[in-house]
Amino acid sequence: MTQSLSFKGITAGVALATAIVLSAGLAPQMAQAAPTTAPATVKVTFVQEWPVADGFWIPWTLGKAKGFYREEGIDLNIVAPPTVADTMKFLGTGRADVAFTTVMDIIFAKEQGAPVIAIGRYGTGNNWGIFTPQGQPITVSELKGKKIGIYNDAWTKAQLSLVLKSAGMTLDDVKMVAAADDTVPLLLQNRVDATTGITNAEGTEIAVTTKQKPEFLPATAHGVPDTPIFMFAGNQQWLAKNPALAKAFMRATTKSIRYAIAHPDEATAAFAAQYSKSYDAAFVKQQWQDTMAVLGKPDNDQLRLNDQAWSELLGAVTGLGILKQALTPAQYYTNEFLPQE
Repeated sequence: MTQSLSFKGITAGVALATAIVLSAGLAPQMAQAAPTTAPATVKVTFVQEWPVADGFWIPWTLGKAKGFYREEGIDLNIVAPPTVADTMKFLGTGRADVAFTTVMDIIFAKEQGAPVIAIGRYGTGNNWGIFTPQGQPITVSELKGKKIGIYNDAWTKAQLSLVLKSAGMTLDDVKMVAAADDTVPLLLQNRVDATTGITNAEGTEIAVTTKQKPEFLPATAHGVPDTPIFMFAGNQQWLAKNPALAKAFMRATTKSIRYAIAHPDEATAAFAAQYSKSYDAAFVKQQWQDTMAVLGKPDNDQLRLNDQAWSELLGAVTGLGILKQALTPAQYYTNEFLPQE
């Protein structure tokens, strides 16, 4: 609505100015000064971490609607992958220019020689842990013999291994129950005693579904590296050819994150308008509140990566045998494309 009103105002102003200039015999000069076309944009394909839209996407959904990417000369193409395993395939093969993904996906992709690299973080630390129902807190030692809902991936098992190790246990001391796509129903249906997940996904789902805040055992308090889980990544060949465009993408993304934090209701409304078919209003509203809690202060360091976090994570996954041989942290990430303010 604002853009339409502005355009009408500009049109009326130009018409009036033209009439005045014509009367003065200066029409040719006026014709040369009038704008003729909209600024050109370049398509940037941005693949997501999940096949179905979720609240993590709120900033760039809002930013696209607000025109933040277009202001940077970008026609942002937000793509959902067919499966969770396809995000890095899209990025590594150049079917996508940038990606919203996880830190472990980047590490595994680099191990396979894929030309991908992290270009910013989404969250300042690791908010993974173990959930139990409200009023039923649990300690690590009390997990012995218990059934625990997990996702059947290497990093989930690695984090759980480190947590159990802090109490002198191994995975053999618990009964793991793998979920195909969501660990929460396992807990709500009393099929497990506890379940794994992150505060702004599984934690949110438990709270919204049960109307009760679950108990949370943070993994970082029991030996798991405090490394951000989610990342922005880029195809290295695309980055090398389009450094200015990559910087523009990160400027617009940074602006989008800050605006979404400052205007949460507008942010969730924009997401609802775009993804109404897969949108649960109560869940996404709470998910964005929970996500804002882990994004950190909207300052110059909000998206900035660092050697310490990467070194701790690489040491942990190498020590557990998940990664055969780690590269140097600088080969996994760069801050080159972040806004310099």
